[in-house]
Amino acid sequence: QVQFVVSGGGLVQPGGSLTLSCSASAPGFGFYPRAIGWFRQAPGKEREGISCISRIDGDTYYEGSVKGRFAISRDNANNTVYLHLNKLRPDDTGLYICATGGGCPAMPPMTRAWADYWGQGTQVTVSS
Repeated sequence: QVQFVVSGGGLVQPGGSLTLSCSASAPGFGFYPRAIGWFRQAPGKEREGISCISRIDGDTYYEGSVKGRFAISRDNANNTVYLHLNKLRPDDTGLYICATGGGCPAMPPMTRAWADYWGQGTQVTVSS
């Protein structure tokens, strides 16, 4: 259905930083009316939401283990959402997937059921 261009993943050392981006590529689809979430799927674990941003960047959500280290932002004019990953740890390793939903959750958890459209993922590996 909706296509997303996802990029920014890679191999990084512990303590390093990455910036992920998610852009809508489907004609006529805009991020503006939708909240955008980032999910992470670690090997052998459930896909879990780690961050979300609503129509304005003052309304955000962060899973507890990333709060204070990650930051989400959006550029509505370019239909792009960014996730800034800082102070990365080995347990941050996983496939990072962007998705759209109706709004950010008020409290944890942010589960797969939240999403109405799924994008592709980008792999983040944190290792020495």
